Formats: sequence, C-alpha cells, structure tokens
Amino acid sequence: MSAPLSILLLAEGTGIAGSTQSVLNLAQGLRHRGHTVRLGRDAGGLLDRLATADGFAPLPLAFGGMLALARDLRALLARDPVDVIVSQSTVDRRACAWLRWQGALAPALVVTRRTMPLTWFPELWWVGHAADRTIAVSPAVARALARRGHPSTRVEVVHNGVVLERLDAPQPPAAEQLADRVRASALGRPIVLMVARRKDQEVLLRAAHFVGTPICLVFAGVAEDPPLAALAAAVPRRHTVQWLGEVQHPLPLYRVATLFALPSRIEGLSQAVLEAMGVGVPVLASRAGGNADLIEDGATGRLLPPLHHAAWGRAIEEALADHEVARRWAETARVRVHREFTVHRTVERTEAVLRQAVGRRAGRVTTGLRAWRESRDEARRG
Repeated sequence: MSAPLSILLLAEGTGIAGSTQSVLNLAQGLRHRGHTVRLGRDAGGLLDRLATADGFAPLPLAFGGMLALARDLRALLARDPVDVIVSQSTVDRRACAWLRWQGALAPALVVTRRTMPLTWFPELWWVGHAADRTIAVSPAVARALARRGHPSTRVEVVHNGVVLERLDAPQPPAAEQLADRVRASALGRPIVLMVARRKDQEVLLRAAHFVGTPICLVFAGVAEDPPLAALAAAVPRRHTVQWLGEVQHPLPLYRVATLFALPSRIEGLSQAVLEAMGVGVPVLASRAGGNADLIEDGATGRLLPPLHHAAWGRAIEEALADHEVARRWAETARVRVHREFTVHRTVERTEAVLRQAVGRRAGRVTTGLRAWRESRDEARRG
C-alpha cells in the first residue's frame, strides 16, 4: 500500500458556488483515505466556515493578491513542508506558479481547472508549465486548455462527483422550510428551478414569454439586481418569479422542482446539474462546456443553445407537456450519476493524479533557467 501524502489544498472559497462544495468534498475524501490534508482558504468565507466546522484547522493565508499569498505560502512551507499542493482557484495557482518559477516551491504542484479557460495565453502557458499536473473537471475543459496552449501531456480529466448519501439525507430544518415555502408560493404551478450565481438568468426570464403553461421560475444563488428585476417585471402574469438569494443547502429545492434549468454560456462541469440529476429532476442545460459531457440530449435531459430564448421556452413547454418523457430522462440521469459521478471516484482518481505529480517531482530540484529549458523542451516534444 502506498504511503499517505501530506497535502496542502488551496481554495479561495468566499461565496456559495458548486466549487465550494466540491473542494470540501475532496478535502474530506482525501482525509478519509488516510492522507494529511491542510485546507488553506480565505478567512470568513463559506468554505472557511464549513471547513472549520468539519475540523480543518485555519491557515493564515492572504488570498487578496498573488504576491501576498506567495509570501505567506513560502513562510508556511518553510515551517511545515508538504508532499503536494493542490490549487483550486485563480489567485493561488498564480502564487504557486510564481514561486515555482522563482525556484522557491519544492512540493509537487497540481492545478485544478473547474471552468472553461478564459486565461490569457501567456499566463496559461506560464501556469501550465509550472504545474506538474493539471486536473480538468471535464473533457471539454481539457480540450479548451489544449487549444489555448496548455501542455496537454500534463492534463488529466477528473470529473466532479456528488456525495450520494447527501442526496436523500434530511437537510437542516431551515432549508426544508424554505423549500416548503417555495412550493406553497407556486400555487400549484410547475417549478422551474435554477441554482447558480450570476449565470445568464436572463435567458429563462425571456424564455417565459414562449411558455404557455403557467410556471413558477425560482432562482437560488443570486439576488435580484436591477437588470433582472426589469426582466422579471415583464414576465407574463400567468407566471410567477421567486428570488431566493444565497442558499447554502439547496437539495430540498431540487426535491420540489418540476424541472431544473441551467442556460449559462460557460460551464466546466456543473455541481448543480450533477445534484439535480442525482436527485432525479429532469434537466435542461445549455450546450456549453462540460454540460455535454454530463447530458446526452434526449436521453438524460435536453441540451439547448445558450442564448436562444424561444428554444428554451419551447423546451420547457414540451417537458411539461410530456411527463413520461421527462420522467425517463430523470431516471436515466439519476442512474448515470449514481454509477459514474460519485465523490468516491473523484477522490480516488485525484489521489492517483497527486501521486503522479509527486513521482514526477521526486529527485528533481529545478530552478530558474533549468526549469525554463525543461518546460521548453517538453513543449517542443508535444
């Protein structure tokens, strides 16, 4: 049996997002497999609160900027060395890359890319060659990284996963009560749920004009800003719109939803879509990023053009009209998530990538010009 690893997991994690739960699931899973896991996160954020409650000791790291974080990391690693660093967010991957190119980062470095890369090419090259391995959460993300110049030989696909036990477990009373209020306020209308931070909610508000059946649009994870309020005011009166703001425990909302919708243009591998599929809610999602890696159009849900309001309206109407078809999507999707997208598989695969990175780094102390030459030669080889 391989020896346990000492792991420093870094993630900003200040807000409610699917990535926050994914990072915590990963930390818990690696710890459960016997590794020593330290979780560096932004003080006071949601991830910090959840991690502290779960027994992860606070780490005094400055996530406000690359250089400040690099300084803190350097001091931390001098006091308490680790085998591997796993970077989960933008500022920490920049700080780790900066230290690596300065010859001041001895541990293996694994960078996780959770969304479709929009990074400027030089930075992508700079970080990609500093990291021993990069985890892409979907094949779509991996392909996008390669197109933008990331060294493809260092990319490994590791899907997000869900904790199956959470899907049917009782949730905090306040979360269950919120779901009950949403259901009561819908007054019998089918509930079309979207759980996401600011991600093209406008599409559903405009799509409502093309839905004849009265529905209740429910938005969790985002507050009603002025542009959204104007669109909501124009929604036909046969429909209702509810804004829930940040929701820490959304699972009860999935259970009262008739449909789940995610029309965003940029997705890596949506934790919200995974959870909706795992609970057994029919899903409509944009044909964007990793959504197509989760959903087979017409078999486990529907894939739609991201900004085509009429297409979204028609798809909602069709799904509401044919309950049996929507039920089959949901059941097939639920089986797939329970079989292929568990957090156990995510943690197991991540551990394998971490060991690859540690093995690559073992016995290699590369700094300055030597590191640049090695990365250059590797890039030339393909």
